[in-house]
This record gives sequence, structure tokens and C-alpha cells, in this order.
Amino acid sequence: MSKDHQVRAKKHLGQHFLTDESIAEKIANSLSYKGYDHVLEIGPGMGVLTKYLLKKDIITHVIEIDTESVEYLKNNYLNLVDRIIEKDFLKYNLKDVFNDQPFAIIGNFPYNISSQILFKTLEMRDQIPEFSGMFQKEVALRICSKEGSKVYGILSVLTQAFYDAEYLFTVPPLVFNPPPKVDSGVLLLTRKTNYKLPCDEKLFFRVVKTGFQHRRKTLRNSLKSFDLSENLKSNLIFDQRPEQLSVQQFIALTQLIENDR
Repeated sequence: MSKDHQVRAKKHLGQHFLTDESIAEKIANSLSYKGYDHVLEIGPGMGVLTKYLLKKDIITHVIEIDTESVEYLKNNYLNLVDRIIEKDFLKYNLKDVFNDQPFAIIGNFPYNISSQILFKTLEMRDQIPEFSGMFQKEVALRICSKEGSKVYGILSVLTQAFYDAEYLFTVPPLVFNPPPKVDSGVLLLTRKTNYKLPCDEKLFFRVVKTGFQHRRKTLRNSLKSFDLSENLKSNLIFDQRPEQLSVQQFIALTQLIENDR
């Protein structure tokens, strides 16, 4: 592949290459780069964001599944060659690269796997103090939404239990090649100073996910599978629907269920 060869966007990989340099720089500037020495970019494509990361006082790594993009990066970013991970982010054990060291995540994420990227980040929250990424706008808004909103749901509660979520800005379709059919949104996640929950965290995940499976029902009905005592079910919190509960109330609900056993 020649150095100036342009990578072809592949539909099955959900690739939409960002072409606006100012937006790429803005995304790169969204992280603080404090408290960690490494940053991992997911799906760098032709490196429009990567070039701005390489200017930072940080060790940049990229993970890319597209062989054509990998070849392009190797030809155009010689100082990055040893830190190109040719793997599927969702299946790869990142401890093989970072061991137990902290690192930030950044990227223009393929829409079709963006939620899965977020869930894997939550699983690795002990190592990921910051996260900045581009999602489909409605997904980014959902992650950052608060209780009472129609779009508040599983992603909102699980993310905000551990991170402060901030919607940064909207990106229109025309700055991509090929343009997606919808707007994109960039968000920033900053891990909370005290992100350990005062309850069983696995149970917390289960309560949130089960509650929102039937979001129109009250929690008394949607959490029937937990086989709760009649005494606990008389608590007024069970009269509410899941989208009415704040993150702190979900934590309190988990504690109540934990103590009911």
C-alpha cells in the first residue's frame, strides 16, 4: 500500500471516517491526560484523531481490526508502529498490553458496537479513569440523561454509578466519509473519586437491567424474579417505575434487596 493510499470505509465494520481536523483536535483535547500515562484509541482508521493524540504528553496506543487501516497507520505513523494492536477490542484482553496500569479510552466508535464498548469500559473501570468518545447522538444523550427523562435507562444508570457523564458537542453527518444518516455526539466520562458502590455491585447491575426490561411497569412487578418478601415489597420505592429512580436510589434499592435475603 502506498503512503497516500486512502482506506476504503467498510460497511460491515460500521466505518465512517471523520474528515474534519478541527473536530478531531477538539476530541483529542477533551481528555485531561492527568493521572495516567497511556491512552488507547479504538478504531483509528486513517489516524485523523491519532495525529493529535501523538502531540500530547502521553503514550498513545491504537486498537484496530481493519487490516487495511492497520497497513495505512504503519506507513504513515512510523512512531506508532509498535503500539498498534491488531485485535478486536471487544474480545481482546487489554491486560496483555497495560497489565494493571491505568489508561484512558478515546475514539470515534462504530455505532453498531458503541454500547458494547461502553459496557467493557465499565467492566474495566478500575483501570479507566477517563473516557471520551463519539457515539450516535441519541445514544450519547441517553448515557448522559437523568432520571425522569424518556431516554434514561440501563446505560444511563450503570455509567453514572461510576462516572460523571458530560455531553460535549454534536457532530453533523457531513464531516464523515461516508456520511452517516444521523448526527453524532461526543461525550466525556470522568471516573468518580469514590466509585466503589456501598452495595453488591453484581446485584446492582442485575437490579438495574431487570428493572428496565419492563420500564413501563412498577418495580414491584418488574422485579418479581427476585422473590422479594412481602414486607420489602410494601416499601414505597416499589410503587415507582425504573426511570423515576436516580442512581443513588438504585443503589439504595439494591441495598434493600441485599438485606432482604
